[in-house]
Amino acid sequence: MKRILAILLGFTIIFNLNLRADEGMWLLPLIGKNYEDMKKQGFRLSPEDIYSVNNSSIKDAIIGLGKEGSPFWHFCTGEIVSDQGLFFTNHHCGYGMIQSHSTVEHDYLKDGFWAYSQDQELANPGTTASILVRIEDVSEQILSKLNDGMSEKERQEIIDKEGEALSAKAVEGTPYKAYVTDMFNNNQFFLFVYVIYQDVRLVGAPPSSIGKFGGDTDNWMWPRHTGDFAMFRVYTGPDGNPAPYSEENIPLKPKHFLPVSNKGVKDGDFAMIIGFPGTTNRYITSFGLEETMNVTNKLRFEIRDVKVKVLRAEMRASQKTKIQYASKYASTSNYWKYSEQQNKALKHLNTMQIKKEIEAEYLKVNTDPKYKEALNLLEKGYKDRYDYAVARMYLLEGLISGPELPFFAYKCSGLLSALESKDEERINKLVEAIKQEAESFYKDYNPDTEKKVEIALFNYVYNNLDKTYHPDFFNTIEKKYKLNFDKYVNDMFNKSVFATKEKLFAFLENPNLKTLQKDLVLSTGISILSKYREVNTQYWKNSDDIDKGSRIFTEGILNMNKGKLMAPDANSSIRLTYGQVRKYDPRDGVTYDYYTTIEGVMQKEDPESTEFEVPARLKELYKAKDFGPYVNEKGELSVCFISNNDITGGNSGSPVINGDGHLIGLAFDGNSEAMSGDIDFEENLQRCINLDVRYALFIIDKYAGAKNLIEEMKIVN
Repeated sequence: MKRILAILLGFTIIFNLNLRADEGMWLLPLIGKNYEDMKKQGFRLSPEDIYSVNNSSIKDAIIGLGKEGSPFWHFCTGEIVSDQGLFFTNHHCGYGMIQSHSTVEHDYLKDGFWAYSQDQELANPGTTASILVRIEDVSEQILSKLNDGMSEKERQEIIDKEGEALSAKAVEGTPYKAYVTDMFNNNQFFLFVYVIYQDVRLVGAPPSSIGKFGGDTDNWMWPRHTGDFAMFRVYTGPDGNPAPYSEENIPLKPKHFLPVSNKGVKDGDFAMIIGFPGTTNRYITSFGLEETMNVTNKLRFEIRDVKVKVLRAEMRASQKTKIQYASKYASTSNYWKYSEQQNKALKHLNTMQIKKEIEAEYLKVNTDPKYKEALNLLEKGYKDRYDYAVARMYLLEGLISGPELPFFAYKCSGLLSALESKDEERINKLVEAIKQEAESFYKDYNPDTEKKVEIALFNYVYNNLDKTYHPDFFNTIEKKYKLNFDKYVNDMFNKSVFATKEKLFAFLENPNLKTLQKDLVLSTGISILSKYREVNTQYWKNSDDIDKGSRIFTEGILNMNKGKLMAPDANSSIRLTYGQVRKYDPRDGVTYDYYTTIEGVMQKEDPESTEFEVPARLKELYKAKDFGPYVNEKGELSVCFISNNDITGGNSGSPVINGDGHLIGLAFDGNSEAMSGDIDFEENLQRCINLDVRYALFIIDKYAGAKNLIEEMKIVN
């Protein structure tokens, strides 16, 4: 009913889409504008308790997890819970790191891992931990350098140049790192300064039967019973500054850490989440939405479905393969399901029609011709690149990120030109670099599994992608192999130096040009990437139209809402969202309570399913009702709870914080009924699924016996 009324009220729909208290990923320095509303919902601290440049504040306890080389793109969030740099994040955030330490003999995915002293903690090279220092609005400095006569390319060059200069000046003489990013589609600009730590160590993780309980079946679903947490620690150099891993490093002494609440939650309680949401696209037009639904989501689901089915069968057949491909499968399957569910939610909410009505009202309010031209540019831009968007998805999902071996070989293709040049120094450097890369690649690689993935995906892409966009190697399969994909792939593996680690290292002992030129895996990889670059160039050829149209359209939306609170789209920068713990009614006659208990874990147990295994130790504790002090007032052990916070990917692991600034949970998922959330926030259905921190404490204490970690935290009863 609310949505129908909003549509009938004309342009007020714009306001309703952007101003509901539970919607919005807010910038920390501006949170004072939301303060009165936050207090009404149960917040008992001050804005300065959240964000302060000069004093300790909650921001100092929030970690953005990144990777070396792209530390400002945060794949997950963590929160510090001790004065020794100990932090929580999600099990699925640490999954790749846990997997990297696992072997058949020491399967930490299956059995869990716990460090009972700091010298047992495991290093994770390449993982970074960012903590915010400050945020500054630099819109005036950058916008003053721009004018309407510039092309989008010229604008972006100036934005990049000014952003780099402002970032360099901001961190001069400090160990900090900084960058400038846009908000509202290049209408505002903010400088973010972080301290980025390079030594992150695994401290504890429950077995996957707890941390990943429910698997793909329960993913994006409520009710949920997943103990989705892991524990890590940030280390610094002896001087307290960021430093690469060293045995001499010491635990971080944070400016702030979160007390952990053992009080639990009730329906209606205030809930605040601070983290690093990846991307949303709330200001997308109907033209962009059509591409998202009919190209990106549709094809991602269909193509990944092919790979998911192969990996499932392979992992069921072999424990070794299960360990090797666990992280790869998780990353593939996550957005495989998401893509399908988001399309269903968008159709159910009639989002396309709503976007068109917003655009109509936008034109009524914004009478300057440039605003109409913006929509024309967007319509033309998306139409012109449609065929390339389709081809790009097939090539990217089906041939680049689907199979692994051709792309790995392609990354080694620099050796071709080095051998042609006969430059011994260059050759030797490349050989050593390839060996390093190979050590990591082949650790989690199974030739038989890779063969099956390649056969399935090569076949699928060949038969579904317009031949105009076929890579050249498809012509070889067609003419020389008579479309016998099995034979082509088997020849690749029988003849290629890249087929196994042993073959590659033997070749690298005495690399020669002719062998590499004839290598079928390498030529396949080059063929795929060559076609992808060609298609990608055409795809982005119309980006000026879409970029300019999006910028001016968003400017028009901001004009319509002057004086109103507006939240920019997520872009992996730190944000705050607030709301309340809330149950919901997903369908007629169905009401979902706001929390689940260990009873549900036992009810879901299925010994025949790898997704619903329950560890023997957990069953023992359940039968004895040995839950320690972590129960609610009814004597129940709560597992998860839901709140109406606005989150997206990147928020995984984010702290759920109560009105007193205490940790009550870890955000880890959204609900399927509101998978439209990145594009269209649905106020009645949108829920954030959170791990109850008391369940994490119970697992650490009673299940793992890691009393050292319990004692390290400040637990508030």
